[in-house]
Amino acid sequence: MTQKTLPTDAPVEEFLATLDARRREEGEQLVELFRSATGAEPVMWGPSMIGFGQYAYRYASGHEGVWPRAAFSPRKAKLSLYGLQTHPDAGAALARLGPHTSGVDCVYVTRLAAIDLAVLRELVLLSWATTADQAV
Repeated sequence: MTQKTLPTDAPVEEFLATLDARRREEGEQLVELFRSATGAEPVMWGPSMIGFGQYAYRYASGHEGVWPRAAFSPRKAKLSLYGLQTHPDAGAALARLGPHTSGVDCVYVTRLAAIDLAVLRELVLLSWATTADQAV
């Protein structure tokens, strides 16, 4: 199985410029929050995900690849925030985040203004710490 979502050379700013005004502004806010929390620069992963850092993974099945240590995608309906549920303390932080829903690896937020950005920063830091030993 070939990994489909990989880092690209596409400029993050150009991607953000294609979004509607609200999502562009929220995307810019998230870039700054993730950048300040991680110390890493944003990189486009595939056509619509903005990732920070990367780590190597390998499943028991033998499938392996790389993935961003922290990432988000400013999708039309909701902001998709990746990797925020992996740390053991994430559940307690998510309870304080504000209105959101969760998927397997995603936290979905409708409006950035509705959540606690300090808690989001905490979640990004937890995600970053979870993958520190696998960072590449």
